[in-house]
Amino acid sequence: MSFLMEVNNKQIEARKGETILDALNRNGLKVPTLCHLKGSLPTGSCRMCVVENLKTTKLITACSTPVEPGMVLLTHSPRVIDSRKTIVELLLSNHPDDCLFCVRNKNCELQDLSEELHVRERRIKGVKNVHHLDRSSASIVRDPDKCILCGRCVRVCDEVMGVSCIDFINRGSQSVIGVAFNKSINTSSCVNCGQCIMVCPTGALSEKSHFPELIAMLNNPEKTVVVQYAPSISVSLAEEFNMAPGTDINGIMNAALRKIGFKHVFDTTFTADLTIMEEAAELVQRITTGGTLPMFTSCCPGWVKFAEEFYSELIHHLSSCKSPQQMMGAVIKSYWAEKTKTKPENIYSVSVMPCTAKKFEAQREEMTTMGITEVDAVLTTRELGQLIHMYGIDLQNIAAETADSPLGFRSSAGKLFGATGGVMEAAIRTAYHMITGNELIQFKIEALRGFDGCKEAQLTINDLTISVAVVNGLANARKLVESIKKGEKQYHFIEIMACPGGCINGGGQHIGASESAVKARMKTLYDIDDKETIKASHKNPEIQQIYKEFLGEPLGHKSHELLHTHYCKRNVLL
Repeated sequence: MSFLMEVNNKQIEARKGETILDALNRNGLKVPTLCHLKGSLPTGSCRMCVVENLKTTKLITACSTPVEPGMVLLTHSPRVIDSRKTIVELLLSNHPDDCLFCVRNKNCELQDLSEELHVRERRIKGVKNVHHLDRSSASIVRDPDKCILCGRCVRVCDEVMGVSCIDFINRGSQSVIGVAFNKSINTSSCVNCGQCIMVCPTGALSEKSHFPELIAMLNNPEKTVVVQYAPSISVSLAEEFNMAPGTDINGIMNAALRKIGFKHVFDTTFTADLTIMEEAAELVQRITTGGTLPMFTSCCPGWVKFAEEFYSELIHHLSSCKSPQQMMGAVIKSYWAEKTKTKPENIYSVSVMPCTAKKFEAQREEMTTMGITEVDAVLTTRELGQLIHMYGIDLQNIAAETADSPLGFRSSAGKLFGATGGVMEAAIRTAYHMITGNELIQFKIEALRGFDGCKEAQLTINDLTISVAVVNGLANARKLVESIKKGEKQYHFIEIMACPGGCINGGGQHIGASESAVKARMKTLYDIDDKETIKASHKNPEIQQIYKEFLGEPLGHKSHELLHTHYCKRNVLL
């Protein structure tokens, strides 16, 4: 049911049941928000979205007030602007004055609101926050001094990720956001997904930087510094340079990385293909020999840590395959090192990932062999953008280059890893070939594509009927796992990605990206798969070469030694 209401002396259409904020946004009218989180129930706690109701003469919150027929509103009256400005001034009264060197400078919602509302002097003075800077996590840095208590991080951790490792502590003016018992974040159930960073409006949450060590290594003549980049990076990095969302700058990125000083540039999509060879073989083995089912993918370190903490009884259901990042790290310091006669200890291996949890994964004990770490440093998409800016590289004026080979050629199936459902689709293509000896007639599996939180499909391969599921967002994963434990659902193979939408919306991606931008990234990955000819991992000639020259066969002795791992139960405070 629709009706008219008056906003700023003009009639706009409103729909029964929606909030004032929804109606305003749909009609092209913007009011600022701080606590609002799309898809979550509104709290109205920050009061930034107030509008003036001329019928009641009250200021009401647009995010939490339902529309009513006959409403007469002003979105930017003097009262409204003065109220918003006062809120910003109160927030700034005890906020640190380090904008020039804050990690969120020029991309801070509080800074933007100060500019928008013309806050030019400090009219309200307060006692500055003095809290402990928490650098205990391998992935995330917490600076409570910069927290404005909007609560968005708390809500995304609880409602979207289902982890609930942070919450409000204390009451009134003593309130802070922290983990259980107000300890350091490394003692909590945090899975390092970084979704809290994505919704934080200020610099209270950021990724842990590896810049100082990386810069030192780039200038160390005794080190061979190499880099790999995940499948989604090439379709998301462009947004850090104000290019259209979804623009694929793969070749330009290769050139930029070499100009920075990386001696060799590898595409992690190659080891996405390698992951599929091992994971598909493992799935076929489990199905045909009565192994443990369902089998869960293990590509996402956020999901793996979630399982270790909350569902340790299901750890043996996880694939033993390492993630593509770690497989690349392993083959660089073994296969590639042998071919190039480079000592593994002299290789400094860097990865560029859309994910903050990859920083945690790289330092896991299981990812170090005989004192040699497979991946030495991890950069997020954002950090790569900062690095390119730091080195003064103009992406508009450099020629595209290809990645190094071997370890640089890929199939389009591996490229799909960047989107939710992509691992499953790639695995099915190769598992079908392993079972039948033939290729799928229709490579595209529409039922597994898109942004739905949980997708299901049944596939018939010879006389086998295989049931699969794809989940993104750990809150959705929790629901699915609980239904499996209760016997309500049965599957053979399940892909789980911690972040909504998969890696294209990971915790290391561009902050402030719209929903349409994330969809554009996914569309580009699908377009790549449509256009390219090698659509299955097992058809990648460099994959065939590494098995012939070095690994032997999927699930063989060498493969298990390098490409597989194990997981164990993790105990946390709460």
